[in-house]
Amino acid sequence: MVQEKQSDRQQRLDNFLQAVEAAQKVQDDIMKYGLEAAHLYCDDVDGDWLETWGQDEDDPQSFVELVTNFLQSDDLVAVRVRKELKDKSLQEIAVKLERCLSLSEENDRIFAVKNVLACSVGVTESNRETSDEIELLDLAEVLLNKLADIRNLYYS
Repeated sequence: MVQEKQSDRQQRLDNFLQAVEAAQKVQDDIMKYGLEAAHLYCDDVDGDWLETWGQDEDDPQSFVELVTNFLQSDDLVAVRVRKELKDKSLQEIAVKLERCLSLSEENDRIFAVKNVLACSVGVTESNRETSDEIELLDLAEVLLNKLADIRNLYYS
């Protein structure tokens, strides 16, 4: 146990030292090359990304509308979601689900969707049966897959 704690501390220290060394290298390169150092760290420095900033971003409201339309559909997942969220507006739920999709980790997205489903109906962890929790998590996972499909179609 003590050995494991020391190993963890040493690993964190090593990671910190590597980060400091990397930051020092960036600083040294900037001092040495000036603005040209950006070419060492960025792929498309000379591209037109600054001029086209925001042009390739789609209207997030349109994506929310697609999710709302999906939630209104006869899809079995949409029907199950409507059953769970009977007292909430589909527009409000679509906005919350869109935020869940922006999370970087897949597990975070799944649990965020699960929490949207659970919290929207006023259910807490303490008053929901374990089997209901599993069903809700399964629904969240399937819903997340559907939302990812919608997002892929929307941004393609």
